[in-house]
Amino acid sequence: MARIAGVDLPKGKHIVIGLTYIYGIGRSKSRDILARIGIDERMKTDDLSDVDVNQIRKAIDHELKVEGELRTDISMNIKRLMDLGCYRGLRHRRSLPAHGQRTKTNARTRKGPKRAAVKKKGAAKKK
Repeated sequence: MARIAGVDLPKGKHIVIGLTYIYGIGRSKSRDILARIGIDERMKTDDLSDVDVNQIRKAIDHELKVEGELRTDISMNIKRLMDLGCYRGLRHRRSLPAHGQRTKTNARTRKGPKRAAVKKKGAAKKK
């Protein structure tokens, strides 16, 4: 089993798809890496030789930020926005959408589950 950037690549999948299991690598970056090295995209992860795995590992290490380093960078950028007190930082602090989406309805993924409305006693019945 190939292990690249601290991630075990899945067995039996094409290497293009297998590389996307690494945080920070999508389909297009995966294709670019494999094209630069000269490995066929349709090759399975099981069929990779140790030389191929080392080439992929070197290409990723030299060119890309992946996994822990990328996660750290993203969290530091968000923390910087929150410390500045800019609009996007305030939206992150309140865990609301930061890019102008509507929040009256929807936005449940970002806001979390609905909270029950609190009703006052006696105020509901007036005649």
